[in-house]
Amino acid sequence: RCVIKELESLGKALYGAKLIAQRFQLRNCSHHKNPVSGSTCLLSMIEDGNPHHFFIATQDQDLSNKVKRKPGIPLLFIIQNTMVLDKPSPKSLAFVQKLQTNQLVPEYQKQSIGELKEKEGLVKQEGEKRRKRKRPGGPNPLSCLKKKKKKTQEGQEPSAEKKKRRKRKRNR
Repeated sequence: RCVIKELESLGKALYGAKLIAQRFQLRNCSHHKNPVSGSTCLLSMIEDGNPHHFFIATQDQDLSNKVKRKPGIPLLFIIQNTMVLDKPSPKSLAFVQKLQTNQLVPEYQKQSIGELKEKEGLVKQEGEKRRKRKRPGGPNPLSCLKKKKKKTQEGQEPSAEKKKRRKRKRNR
């Protein structure tokens, strides 16, 4: 509601933006009696770790920089006539990585798993790791010609003797 109030106060210059904002569902904010600027309202709505999973769509660089500092908030902006979803901020990536590592296996279980592997002898030695040597291959089978088969059957002479030709005499 604060964003629409701000767009109405700015006049006819941002009438198109106001129409676009009115198409979307309105969310109630804590300061509906005395509206504040749109950027402060949006920041207050995502303050506590974005519990409602909001996306922020803005062209304001200051607001987008403030949003990028908080993890887990997707950012949209417009380039020419297309809406673009910005890549996750480094804070968001670090936050997700931290969550994933904590959720997989707790630290005390990692230690006990390591001890059990050592006890059973399943731990790989660093010195044992060797790369397999690549050996040269043969010729390309697609580039090789097939060998010709000789047709020799019983009762037939080899092909050299079989083909005796008569020479023609020329009359002059």
